[in-house]
Amino acid sequence: MGGFFGCVSRRDCVNDLFYGTDYHSHLGTRRAGMAMVGPSGFRRRIHDISNAHFRSKFEDELPGFSGRAGIGVISDLEDQPIISTSHLGTYAIVSVSFISNMDELLKALFAVRRSHLAQTTGMGINPTEMISALIDTQETFEDGLRYVQEVVRGSCSLLILTEKGQIYAMRDRYGRTPVIIGRDADGFAVTMETTALPNLGYSIHRDLGPGEVVLLTADGEDIRALPRPEMRICAFFWIYYGFPASTYEGINVEAARYRGGEALARRSPADADLVAGVPDSGVGNALGYSHATGLPYKRPFVKYTPTWPRSFMPTDQSRRQLIANKKLLTIPDLIRGKRLVCCDDSIVRGTQLRDQARRLYDDGASEIHMRISCPPLLFGCRFLNFSRTNSEDELIARRTAKEIDGENADFREYIDQDGEKCKAMTDRIRRRLGLTSLAFQRLDDMIEAIGLPKESVCTYCWNGEDVTCPHSCKSCPAAAGK
Repeated sequence: MGGFFGCVSRRDCVNDLFYGTDYHSHLGTRRAGMAMVGPSGFRRRIHDISNAHFRSKFEDELPGFSGRAGIGVISDLEDQPIISTSHLGTYAIVSVSFISNMDELLKALFAVRRSHLAQTTGMGINPTEMISALIDTQETFEDGLRYVQEVVRGSCSLLILTEKGQIYAMRDRYGRTPVIIGRDADGFAVTMETTALPNLGYSIHRDLGPGEVVLLTADGEDIRALPRPEMRICAFFWIYYGFPASTYEGINVEAARYRGGEALARRSPADADLVAGVPDSGVGNALGYSHATGLPYKRPFVKYTPTWPRSFMPTDQSRRQLIANKKLLTIPDLIRGKRLVCCDDSIVRGTQLRDQARRLYDDGASEIHMRISCPPLLFGCRFLNFSRTNSEDELIARRTAKEIDGENADFREYIDQDGEKCKAMTDRIRRRLGLTSLAFQRLDDMIEAIGLPKESVCTYCWNGEDVTCPHSCKSCPAAAGK
């Protein structure tokens, strides 16, 4: 994942850019960058933040920045912002993107012109530079942005800072990631997290629609591409990614998690002594569960966050486990002899949850009833690459289905949460993780908790369905159950 922030103002907005970008630190853990344009041109800095916080890397450099327009980004892998010079002029660009057809786009790009892409990541070509190169094949920024939306499979939202101090903001064609405009007396901000706005003095102005492109100046906004009719925003912004104070499409993250917890309590009650949330994204669900059942909410484990980033990001399993175990601290006085209901956002591989259950039992828990705020993950994300697994077969639900039906398991048979296949899979996962009971949120309850129409939310990870899939989904591997 990742997140970006931009601002354009009648005043110097360095501090807004710095703090606004920092408010996206929960969305990425490896790279970060800022670019501003002023009287002397562009100034850019990019840092590795895998072992340090954003603020600690950029704070000492702030005196060197000045200007009334800037963009910043927190990334997972790639160096950003990219500075590009072409027939469109010199500009800086940041993106939150996942390009699944990179090889195809490279061939098409090299077929029409002699060029090269210099920026690389540990995963290959830098996707933001690829997007910049695609834009530069067209005659205008507007044409280039429309072209990107047409040819990129996956997702792409971006900001472009021009040498004139203007900002182009584009939301992904299907709105898979949020892009929100904020406003103050001196200009505009554009962000993926509304959390960044109020403490900087901005009010929420509006959400960009799917595929919408606007040009922002300190004096106003100019719509350069109208919103498209279809939206498929990723449900995980409410389930996991989103910061509790953020709001997307007018729906607050924490409020949606409360509703999700209440739905879990109605569907899957447990005879227990207390309710706990696995920090951070399970807390809202636990509070909702507690409210609906009357069970007291307590914190038998807490998260130590000052020095440890998100635990699922490292690709090395042993390091991922090390970080996960160091982050969560148990409180035995609240655990010993107790029957616990524990709410968590999702189960990806299951390794962290298994270790957490073992620690709770070691501290004296008599029962552990796990409640998960989304259905079982059966299909790897093709649009945002949420799970960051090396293979879809790392998903515990998928592995378990293969244990039941063999390598040729038809995963479509496990989607129905009332079906015997899904019940057998859930029970096998429960036993593998050492839980007293295990229940996943129903898909319809999850959608109701979010509060958007089902057709506006991407549910591909759970049911393998998405009408925007480039393979039309009738022939894609997910629809075929593979």
